[in-house]
Amino acid sequence: MTTVFLLITAVLTALIAGLFYAYSCSVVLGLGKLSDAEYLKSMQSINREILNPVFFMSFMGTAVLLPVTTFLFRGEQPAFLFLLLASVAYLIGVFGVTVAGNVPMNDMLDKFDVNGSTADAISEMRGNFENRWNFLNNIRTVFSVISIVLVICACIWNRYIPE
Repeated sequence: MTTVFLLITAVLTALIAGLFYAYSCSVVLGLGKLSDAEYLKSMQSINREILNPVFFMSFMGTAVLLPVTTFLFRGEQPAFLFLLLASVAYLIGVFGVTVAGNVPMNDMLDKFDVNGSTADAISEMRGNFENRWNFLNNIRTVFSVISIVLVICACIWNRYIPE
């Protein structure tokens, strides 16, 4: 049963790492080429659409399953240590950054009326949002990749390295 938990945790962690990686190396680059109003409207739309059950299942599922799987592997060194580090990396660098950084920025942007604002206000909003949001997203990307690498190490150790 612990192996099943480990595999499900690995899949969910990989899905989230892939999401943030793809976003960092493609979506933000494409959005960066848009006009200020197009950029803000696109980000508003993306931020609304990502709030769906599939995203929540992988994002929240990883936040729950990493610590649970770590607990299940207590006493099994070094798989436990890999999973503990993966949990810390995810909970602080991905989940924590999202909750404390990206979500408040998304909420602020969601309340901004692009159509009813002046060009200067739109430009100022983009200036206050884009670089900081992208920086936080890059942090999430790095920590989600660290998390999946550590989970993969736990999988390999659990499967191929005898105790």
